[in-house]
Amino acid sequence: MAKSKKFQKKNHPQKYAPIGLWLGGIALLVTGLLLVVKFMLVAQIFTMTNDKGLNLALWISAGLIVVGPALFVLLDPKRARRFLAGRQARYGSNAILLLAAFLGILLVVNILAFNYPGTPMDLTESKEHTLAPETLDTLAVLPEPVHATAFFTSQYPTDTARQLLENYKTYSDGKFTYEFIDPDQNPVAAQNAGISGDGKIYLQMGSRHEIVAYASEQDVTSALWRLMNPGEQTVYFLTGHGERDIETFGDTTIASVRAALEAKNYTVKTLNLLATNAIPADAKAIIIAGPLDPLTDGEITLLRDYSTVGGALVIMVEPVPLTNYGANPDPLAAYLATQWGVTLNNDIVIDTNSGTQPLYAVAAAYGDHSITRKLQGQVAFFPDARSLSLGTGIAATPQALASTIQDAWGETNFADQNAKYDAGADTPGPIILAAAAEDSITGSRLVVFGDSDFASDMFFSQYANGDILINAIDWAAGEEQMINLSKPAQTPRTLKPTSGVISALLWLSFLCILPGLVVAGGVASWLIRKSRG
Repeated sequence: MAKSKKFQKKNHPQKYAPIGLWLGGIALLVTGLLLVVKFMLVAQIFTMTNDKGLNLALWISAGLIVVGPALFVLLDPKRARRFLAGRQARYGSNAILLLAAFLGILLVVNILAFNYPGTPMDLTESKEHTLAPETLDTLAVLPEPVHATAFFTSQYPTDTARQLLENYKTYSDGKFTYEFIDPDQNPVAAQNAGISGDGKIYLQMGSRHEIVAYASEQDVTSALWRLMNPGEQTVYFLTGHGERDIETFGDTTIASVRAALEAKNYTVKTLNLLATNAIPADAKAIIIAGPLDPLTDGEITLLRDYSTVGGALVIMVEPVPLTNYGANPDPLAAYLATQWGVTLNNDIVIDTNSGTQPLYAVAAAYGDHSITRKLQGQVAFFPDARSLSLGTGIAATPQALASTIQDAWGETNFADQNAKYDAGADTPGPIILAAAAEDSITGSRLVVFGDSDFASDMFFSQYANGDILINAIDWAAGEEQMINLSKPAQTPRTLKPTSGVISALLWLSFLCILPGLVVAGGVASWLIRKSRG
């Protein structure tokens, strides 16, 4: 009989009652942390793609605060009554009231911050998260609402772009909104917007639109200015020499280039100088895309005259064996060498860095130029390219835009099926694949690529091929930026490692001194209470 009573006592549910208090305490701690996270989210200290999970966790933890103590009372009602009637309950009630007041204040602040977000505070010394005054002025005079659609795949980070667009929305007085679309999940939307590539932003103002290639304040604000100040931007593609077709889509045509330019509000036309013998006055830039036959001296004269009044040229050339030039003179090559200091070498680039495709020249390095500055870390490749050599021209001194690795070379023996570098005849690496130049007097600009295949529909959307070409056309046409932002200089921060003695003192203080003070305080409190009886 005694054994039976002992067994019943051992399995009495009272011994599980403290679990309820532990559960409620942990739930209270978790709820406090989640409220802090929620507050930081509302205050835009950081952003979350979806806060539904956070809200669900907050409700569950708040519910467990009630469920835990209730479980304790249910399992051990006698101890609960003793606790509520004793001295600990009086002191505990004060702590509970203070905690309830703190949570109430935090809840009210959270609700007010959510319903009246106001202007977020930028507490960084250099105001890294504050929009430039020019951007704020632009947002203040928006004539119509602007909606931004950011096309980002799941592989492309969105934090910076989301924070930037959120800043535009905050300071726009309701005139700027945005959304994110994954082009992999919604390819139709990307196609309708004329988006090729990842990380692009489509801005819509009324019936006008602009495509922003990079999620930067400079690019977004410049696009807003173009939307507010519409003007026809016409570029011409030269024809009559077997250049690549811009009208029909195909592996060797460049209709994707035309579509990308039209998506950026360019007016794209063709120009046959052999027929018109004149360059239109509205030509922002003339693009020569892979001519198979040489241009005439008369056409070169027209292009030279066009450049002297600030015209812009974007030229893509192929290796001589891939054209119909043969032994005929090349007036275009002579013009580029004398006027601009860009020599088209008679070779074909061999790049061992491209694995099984040695004729695919890979841009391993980019120059510090407006065209390529934002391409750092990205790859562009140029199938069947010829190398460029840079000197000093009459109009300007060119700058390299893209170069291969050191081990690449320009092969001059086109009949050799097993090409290898010949120091006496071949062009040594690194090979220059693209170059740009600007005449500081006339304002004319030139971009030369030693290849045109990279711009074809087959390769245009691969890696940074399309970006480098569209950037080049934007720069040549003077549309790379419409406004300069006056951002404050960032304050450099240098972390200096502490000495061994200081590190030891820090470790000693955190591991021994501070815990020791807490323990000493507890012992002192206990002794004082004991002395008072």
